Amino acid sequence: MTHETLNAAAATLPAEAIDAIERAATSAHRHEELFSDRAAHIRQSAVRDVFDISLRPGLVSLAGGSPYLQSLPLDRLAATAAEIIATDGLTALQYGAGQGTEELRAQICEVMAAEGIHDARPENVVITAGSQSAQDVATKVFCNPGDVVLVEDPTYVGALNTFEAYQVQVETVPMDADGLIPELLEARIAALQLAGKSIKFLYTIPSFNNPSGITLAAERRQEIVDICRNANILILEDNPYGLLRFDGEPLVPLRAANPDDVIYMGSFSKIFAPGLRVGWALVPAHLQRRYYLAAESVTLCPPALNQMLVSAYLRDYDWKTQIQTYRGLYAERCQAMLSALAEHFPEGATWTTPDGGFFVWVTLPEGVDAYPLLTKAIDAGVVFIPGAAFTPSDEPSNKLRLAFSAVPPAAIVEGVRRLAPVLQEAIAAG
Repeated sequence: MTHETLNAAAATLPAEAIDAIERAATSAHRHEELFSDRAAHIRQSAVRDVFDISLRPGLVSLAGGSPYLQSLPLDRLAATAAEIIATDGLTALQYGAGQGTEELRAQICEVMAAEGIHDARPENVVITAGSQSAQDVATKVFCNPGDVVLVEDPTYVGALNTFEAYQVQVETVPMDADGLIPELLEARIAALQLAGKSIKFLYTIPSFNNPSGITLAAERRQEIVDICRNANILILEDNPYGLLRFDGEPLVPLRAANPDDVIYMGSFSKIFAPGLRVGWALVPAHLQRRYYLAAESVTLCPPALNQMLVSAYLRDYDWKTQIQTYRGLYAERCQAMLSALAEHFPEGATWTTPDGGFFVWVTLPEGVDAYPLLTKAIDAGVVFIPGAAFTPSDEPSNKLRLAFSAVPPAAIVEGVRRLAPVLQEAIAAG
């Protein structure tokens, strides 16, 4: 806290409160030397920063990748939660199994069967606090500082934050319209190994990549696994959007035919409710114990009440019809965004056309930095996520992510209309 802040506070706070603030400021400064090296690599997510801004009244938020919870039967879910506590409260509110409840792990195997994985066993499923926690555990288990993790370019900002915190070297592999380019992946691995680097895993979101919306083509999927297997590199497959393919036909995950080479991460955040923070990792049997123990050391046990509510939802509700509802909603909203982009966006801007998921990835002409445009967009009444958040590079980015999942079609069109002149001005300025 600065002296200016303290002086401003003095006008409204009693003397004892000011003394407490001064002591806190002094203590914070004194304790700086106690931080670990790792702490310097932990930073606030740019998405979370913009998420807070997007809650301001009057703004159209095309920033957050949130599901449209209004389509859920909230009254019935409230009654279910109350019933769980009334009838099984001593279990729901108590410590539980570190790996997660047996019922939910078995149900997750059924969910994965709908995604295309038919050989999953409950004993190899570890319940986590969303797939974010699953990424953290995997990095903790496999990576030493300085090890290399391969990622798509662009990739999920939360994963990048995790990798930075564990002090790993993040190396990107380019994508085209069909996802990761196998030849470039193979070349990047060869170059890194020639340089003596230890590559631990490839982190990939093959279906409707966050942020780009790009899907890895079916004909490339096994080739990607084979390249990594030949180099003794694990694959971390993150598939939160897999069931949300607009045509209702999910592409077969990389894990389906490769049980020993892929750690598969799923989540109920996109297909049910993110606030419950329930996800999972399907871990190869020979890696399960180390992975499970690392997960347990952080959370002790996943929240029993939340797991029981998810189990009740999967058992007593027509969750597959709800998935169909989501597909229809998101397909309509995606089309509204694509049509609005075609109508309003300036010459020189291009964008992806996703087959599912939550996001469209916009590319501006070379030389246009999207990050400074965020402030102007907010002044115009719309919010987006600058593309620089989704890459380990510190270079300016001419990309930006637009999310359509939580916004009604009319608001999507209005948000695009507000954003268009901001981009037009930046492109004209060169």
